[in-house]
Amino acid sequence: MSGAWLKLTGALGDLSAEDRSFLFARSTSRDAAVRERTAQIISRVRAQGDSALRALAAELDGARLDSLEVPRDLWRRALEELQPPLRRALERTAANIERAHRAFLPKAIEVETEPGVRVGRRPDPLRRVGIYAPGGRAAYPSSLLMAAVPARVAGVPEVIVCSPPSKTGVPSGVVLAAAELSQVDRLFAIGGAGAVAAMAFGTASVPRVDRIVGPGNAYVAEAKMQLSADVGIDLPAGPSELLTIADSSADPGVIAREMLAQAEHDPDASVVTLAIGADPAKRIEGALQELLGSSSRRETAQALAAKGAVLSAASLEQALDFTADFAPEHLLLAIAQPESALARVRNAGAVFLGQTSSVAFGDYMTGANHVLPTGGMARVYSGLSVVDFMRFTSYQSVDRAAAGRLAEQVGLLAESERLPAHAAAARAWRRKA
Repeated sequence: MSGAWLKLTGALGDLSAEDRSFLFARSTSRDAAVRERTAQIISRVRAQGDSALRALAAELDGARLDSLEVPRDLWRRALEELQPPLRRALERTAANIERAHRAFLPKAIEVETEPGVRVGRRPDPLRRVGIYAPGGRAAYPSSLLMAAVPARVAGVPEVIVCSPPSKTGVPSGVVLAAAELSQVDRLFAIGGAGAVAAMAFGTASVPRVDRIVGPGNAYVAEAKMQLSADVGIDLPAGPSELLTIADSSADPGVIAREMLAQAEHDPDASVVTLAIGADPAKRIEGALQELLGSSSRRETAQALAAKGAVLSAASLEQALDFTADFAPEHLLLAIAQPESALARVRNAGAVFLGQTSSVAFGDYMTGANHVLPTGGMARVYSGLSVVDFMRFTSYQSVDRAAAGRLAEQVGLLAESERLPAHAAAARAWRRKA
């Protein structure tokens, strides 16, 4: 089932239990070394604050930081110096994100469950949120926009950003430009698990936040999980994942390009294609091998050899059944009737309908969010949205007449749970009604 340049090939139905388990074991939390190193960094930041952050910047980023915070005039200058075509692309991305997420804003709802009894639920923005903007192997201004723009749409009063410094002591210029474009409040040149810990606990320089959002490497993802009892987090976001379902209508070259695009994110990226039938699978393998020879990124080949697969499914139903268990970050439905298949999809971070709906478009400019759950957690988590920057206040009102009608039965329920004071509090209104 394996080859030198793809981890797995062959028929989906012939996957061994071992191979299936391998495809499904995508969580970085399984790595004991990552867990231990992350815990050590968190402990250092909790105990030493800013001094630990400066030391970590020197150790991990090769940067000497005079100040952890990046002055705002550097952001403005970075945006002004950005090449006009790139600036227009970032502005278009931000506008589409805002348009989509404003449409997704939840509304306050109130219902009268019975006469005199009102129950309501109101969305309220969080007070302060922290955004992690990756900057290790590459800078990702798009990730900053994907978090900062929805936070602003949700009405968050204070938005701070942490992004790793380059050797110059500040993050990439394009990240600084994105921070200015999205009008965040403060920006810190710190990265990795240390940045997550700083935002979770607060330090002399970095304020404590209510929730931390944004993707990152294995250490960032692990830090968020370890600190989830101290601070709100968005979702588990580890190495990139793509599952493609392709039938005979799909262009093999298109599918191969989509696989390479996601594989170049990270050597640990998981890239799997399920072709409906053996012939389409062979054509996709051929197109992929041809394109792989011209790829300039070694990480792309590493990802495909480590966690890449092209498998043939006997039917669309078999492929969709596998998808429900696999729960990918990205699901590309490169089939003749993707809309009809969408109704059967539940467990996917984001679904792309038809081969023209490149995942790259969603990564950057459609307005949908690209911060998505990985490691199979799309079974229970959704992609980042305005809801992640809110909490909901529930309220209720019972008038005097309704209190009298509720009193006796609420008393009975309370007595059944051996809570006599509850029963007495309710039944007091029976006499007053």
